[in-house]
Amino acid sequence: METTFDKFINNNPKRKEKFHKEYNEFLLSEFLLEKMESENLSVRKLAKKAGVSPTIIQKIRSKNAERINFRTFTSVLNTLGYRINIEKI
Repeated sequence: METTFDKFINNNPKRKEKFHKEYNEFLLSEFLLEKMESENLSVRKLAKKAGVSPTIIQKIRSKNAERINFRTFTSVLNTLGYRINIEKI
């Protein structure tokens, strides 16, 4: 049985693409917020440790990370003790 959400997303490829893009940004933001809270890191502390500006951390936290480059993002993740693993889906 198809849900209303499925119908809304699956019947419109542009909506589906937009949803997935925004959902991924949301997940990244939530991940960063959770890790910062669990490790008691402020925006400034994390930025200094990662070698980026506090503005970059704020952009990721506010779900506005579309202009953050891969190197910068991996630096932030590495500072938190994570790495990106790419696998074929």
